[in-house]
Amino acid sequence: MKVSLMENMPDWDDLRIFLAIARHRTLSAAARVLGVQQPTMGRRLAALECRLGTKLLTRTPSGYVLTKEGEAVLGNVERIEAEALSVARQIAGADIRLEGIIRLTTVESLAALVLSPVLAKFRRSHPLVELELVANPRALSLIKREADVALRVARFEQADIVARKVGRIGYGLYAAQSYLDCHGMPNWRQGAAGQDLLLTEADYLHTPEMAWLRGIAPQARVSLSCNSRLMQLYAARAGMGLACLSCHIADEVPELVRLDPPPNASPLPKRDLWLGTHADLRHTPRIRAFMDAVVEGLHAASERLDPE
Repeated sequence: MKVSLMENMPDWDDLRIFLAIARHRTLSAAARVLGVQQPTMGRRLAALECRLGTKLLTRTPSGYVLTKEGEAVLGNVERIEAEALSVARQIAGADIRLEGIIRLTTVESLAALVLSPVLAKFRRSHPLVELELVANPRALSLIKREADVALRVARFEQADIVARKVGRIGYGLYAAQSYLDCHGMPNWRQGAAGQDLLLTEADYLHTPEMAWLRGIAPQARVSLSCNSRLMQLYAARAGMGLACLSCHIADEVPELVRLDPPPNASPLPKRDLWLGTHADLRHTPRIRAFMDAVVEGLHAASERLDPE
């Protein structure tokens, strides 16, 4: 019996699983990205390969790698993904209702301390809109519809993103009074020798605030490195060391003292805030209303965000 080409046509969900495994190398990581169970990933990949009659991925000790056949089809599958995402964005952009889901991504400290009242006020005005918040240091993709709206401390690079600068975050140098009682004020002429620093993990040491702190205290010890700015705040509050923190977080903690920077140091860093969405979604009423609400809320909080 002859099988037609359409009968062998792979399902898009199976192709998404192939892409996720190819990109993330393990079933567990790919399953987290797609929000499915890990055993499902393996079964769907096996079913896809059986249907196509060829192996697309090979399992190795370091993870899955593309076979020659997998490499041959990867570009085509990525183009299918791009077209599917474009269709999804156009459908979402044509939705004229002030209801539905809005998925926002931003950093944890902004979400918790600045945006919470903004989100509450927006929901009171638009009770049919469901908000999803992803407070994640990883920048979720607006192109791939991982989020609808993003608030970031870095300019958007993609051409299809509509973005505007909506505020600025000021930073200060902080330590707990208990820490200063124990260690004394830093001697900047000696590069803050004998002092302890609170830093981010290595992947984020290039940020302006981390570069500034390391520059003024080259002789200080590293007391703690972590990937959470809120953890840095609580570590500073507990007396673990000197920290360069955003003012809207640290100024509200009574245990922390804002220190004068070294007289010859470069100015304390500031970070611009950027709000963006995909161009296909910018005229969607709920997206437009939500972004207007965020802009209004950030404007009201501008003196907290950048006291100087």
